[in-house]
This record gives sequence, structure tokens and C-alpha cells, in this order.
Amino acid sequence: MKKTHVLLPIAAAFFLVASPAQAEDRVKKMTPEEVRIQLEKDVPETIAGYRKSDPDIERFFKDSAGYVVFPRVGKGGFIIAGGHGTGGVYEKGVLAGTASITLASVGLQVGAQEFSEIIFFNDAAALGRFKQNKFEFNANVSAVIIKAGASKGANYREGVAVFTQPRGGAMVEAALGAQKFSFRPK
Repeated sequence: MKKTHVLLPIAAAFFLVASPAQAEDRVKKMTPEEVRIQLEKDVPETIAGYRKSDPDIERFFKDSAGYVVFPRVGKGGFIIAGGHGTGGVYEKGVLAGTASITLASVGLQVGAQEFSEIIFFNDAAALGRFKQNKFEFNANVSAVIIKAGASKGANYREGVAVFTQPRGGAMVEAALGAQKFSFRPK
């Protein structure tokens, strides 16, 4: 096998893994005030996009004890993938703080993508676990990809309901992974 056939996938993997890392670095360089200002713009736009795509999601906004909105989560990799995003945490519709999401997975996967994610908490106990940083997802959690009517049959599982909406890129994967969250009060 030629060296170029080996180097090309390695170079592509580096680029794909670096993309979410660069996004995370950009967020880390922002001051807390800059992050808050960006979220004040991005969160309402993200919520409006979900409501437009699927008006039935309104019941989750209305009935949940709280929710977290991640307007942009970047993910990329080759065999090993990672990602990061920052979002706003709302309790009874009022901003309670910010949160970060960190993703990691390993398996058959290649690509880079950006998506948004909203996690609804059915009750105060589920929201409390999130706010105490005792909350993470592993491979057995499934998210509903938001589109017209997708939320109609969706229900809470273990106190949470998760919805995602692709924003760009493409990722092919058959991998096991986890999502870890960190909450910071307002």
C-alpha cells in the first residue's frame, strides 16, 4: 500500500477531530459575559426552529420542570470522536444558568457534524440531578430527531426527553459513546 493511502485517512481524521476541539477552544476563549450574550441570541432562535419544525413540541416546553438548550454542538472524528457545546438551562421558563456538553465515542465512525439539542426534564428531581452535575447519557439513550410530528409520540424516559436537530455536516457512525454535562448557575 502506498504511503499516501495511509496518510490521507490519518490527515482527514486529524482535521475532523480538530474541528470540535477548535469550537471548544473558541468557547473557552470567550468571557462568561460573551457566552451569555451569544446564548441570549442563539437559544431563542433554536427554540423557534424546533417549534416551527414540530409544533407538538410545545407540550414539553409547557409541562416540563425545566430544559436545557444547546444551540450548537460540534462533533467529529474518525474511529474516535469527540464534541462540545454550550447551552442555556431554564427552570420554569427562566434562565437558571449555563451548561456545557462534552461528547465522546469510539467505534466505526467518520465525519463531522453540527447539531442542536434540547433536553427536557419531567420533574424537579431530574432537573436537580442535572444541576448537581450528576447527569450523563450513555449508549442506551436515544434522541428524537425533530421533524414535523416527531414529538407527538415522544415521552420522557427516566425523567428526560431529548430532541436533536441537524445543523450541518455528515457523520456515519456505529459507535458507543457518552454525553457528559456540566452546569453553572446564573
